[in-house]
Amino acid sequence: EIENGEQVERPENWLKDINPWEFPRPDFSYHVPFGGDVTQVTNWRGELEVHWNSNDGVHALAYDMPVTGGQNTAGMMRLWSARAATDFNFASFNRGDYIEAVGEKVQSETLSRVLYPNDSSLAGRELRLKQEFFLVSASLQDILHRHLGHGMRIEELSDRVAIQLNDTHPVLAVAELMRLLVDVHRLGWEKAWALTVGTFAFTNHTLLSEALETWPVPMFERLLPRHLQIIYEINARFLRDVMHRNPGDVDLLRRVSIIGEEGTKTVRMAHLAVVGSHRVNGVSHTHTQIMRQTLFNDFDRLWPDRILSLTNGISQRRWLADANPALLKLIGTRLGPNWFHRFDRLRELEPFAEEAGFRQEFAGVKRANKEALSRLLRDQMGIAVDPGTLFDLHIKRIHEYKRQLLNILQVIGRYNRIRGGAEVQARTVIFAGKAAPGYAMAKRIIQLILSVADIVNNDPAVRGLLKVVFVPNYNVTVAEQLIGAGDLSEQISTAGTEASGTGNMKLALNGALTIGTEDGANTEIRDAVGHDNIWMFGLRFAQIEALRFQGYDPNTILRDHAELGEVLDMVRGGYFAPQDRDLFQPIVDSLTQGGDRYFVLADYDAYVAGQAEIDSAYRAQDDWTRKAVLNVSRMSPFSMDRLVKQYAERVWNSVPDSAGA
Repeated sequence: EIENGEQVERPENWLKDINPWEFPRPDFSYHVPFGGDVTQVTNWRGELEVHWNSNDGVHALAYDMPVTGGQNTAGMMRLWSARAATDFNFASFNRGDYIEAVGEKVQSETLSRVLYPNDSSLAGRELRLKQEFFLVSASLQDILHRHLGHGMRIEELSDRVAIQLNDTHPVLAVAELMRLLVDVHRLGWEKAWALTVGTFAFTNHTLLSEALETWPVPMFERLLPRHLQIIYEINARFLRDVMHRNPGDVDLLRRVSIIGEEGTKTVRMAHLAVVGSHRVNGVSHTHTQIMRQTLFNDFDRLWPDRILSLTNGISQRRWLADANPALLKLIGTRLGPNWFHRFDRLRELEPFAEEAGFRQEFAGVKRANKEALSRLLRDQMGIAVDPGTLFDLHIKRIHEYKRQLLNILQVIGRYNRIRGGAEVQARTVIFAGKAAPGYAMAKRIIQLILSVADIVNNDPAVRGLLKVVFVPNYNVTVAEQLIGAGDLSEQISTAGTEASGTGNMKLALNGALTIGTEDGANTEIRDAVGHDNIWMFGLRFAQIEALRFQGYDPNTILRDHAELGEVLDMVRGGYFAPQDRDLFQPIVDSLTQGGDRYFVLADYDAYVAGQAEIDSAYRAQDDWTRKAVLNVSRMSPFSMDRLVKQYAERVWNSVPDSAGA
């Protein structure tokens, strides 16, 4: 929530009330070990056995939640709750140490008590690592238990089970499955490794190197000593193969190694994922291309067929039927009652973009959604907005690469032009999103947005031409209330940083036009909806790389740019924070002294020019509505149904069940 102009985090105890759709499964409980040491013994057959002698651990208790599917099908999502191995320490109690008596229980159950702990501290990092392993180990033990319980042999695992590693957070599964197969089920290394690689596939979701998880080897060894041994062995065998195929290329070995050697040794989870999976996919064509060229270039040359592109998708059931029932109903009046179950039929809506009566009805749905959002903002936030203005939505996680900063700087420039007497298209600029708890700069950007809103919204010189709103506590429910009301969708990340994005798809499906960079899935949306029905701006990835190579100096832009200089002077000089004039100095410093890492200043002019074109286009309301209808009609390729089918055919080697369609 927002308190005194800042984001603050509050616990949301969503488990305090009984969830009628969540069923405890006490018959499914697994021990998850931590710490200790590893010993090797020779058994009576003369075989070497490895024993992990853990000195800590928790029990994972299963809970099931049904997830309804198509027609009469339902899936079951299995959740895990951590329980202490010992609830009460009588020895500590008898010594009078009452806190220690229950300390183990409290500490153990913290694993599943707090989602996404702040990992800016060592304790937070340890908790995050233990949390990730807890979920991985419980799930894998359960998968193997069910596999064997259905009468199948362990050697059939990769023929019967497909596991998708979604980003680097669950990649400990590679080492844990090897531990279970080798140490518990007594398979030989080669057979276990073949099953592991055949079972796992990995989806990469980021091009930012700092977002790819790494773990310090000393911490890893203390918490998961057996897994570090396994990772060392995986790495040694992998590097031997690389050396055999590329003799003499020592630098290649350093680049692809699962163990990072720079400074404190680290375990590179993304490298472990690529080595331990039979397929690796990006989530848009642009993302996959850049991933092949940069992040995983060496791996792509080692395994040219391993990396593929599967563009993200969204659920039309959530983001159209639930979020915008009025639009769903309107489409049904033209396409009939059953079109929704064959979502590719949405393309049949396209001819109605040329029908004046349909455009009028479509505009009526949009207006009603904007009026509903206006009432919500008035009732819940006390902010009055005019539904007749252009609703400009920038709703996503707050991060420097997503460039909410570029947007709010442009808003300040627009504010200055309005104060100077310019007549511009009236806008309501709506921001929504959360910053990670330990991300100071993202939180500072939220403060700037709120401070600008406070000044702009109370300045009579604005004449109703500009309103700035920040919606707190952004979540799926809030998104459903916002998306159907959007006229303009802001997708302005620095080219080469956004893997795909799905907000761009959700907003376009609901009739918002897009302004965006050539990043993520924006280019595929442009190709689908047509170049005339979207605004693309800014530097391309190749241009950014060239600027970096040449030596980008953002201050050269400022020297010849009076408007941008004035905007930064206002931010720097305390215009928006008179009570603390240095509050936003770190933001300006990141642009002028920190190298403008995300090319905010470099893209400012192109962004402002694009916004001016949008002002003109919005004034021609009927043509704007025609463009919006075309956007909606051409969005069926971005359905989750298409994506799941592609995963099934190209990654999991399975056939989708048509009954669940």
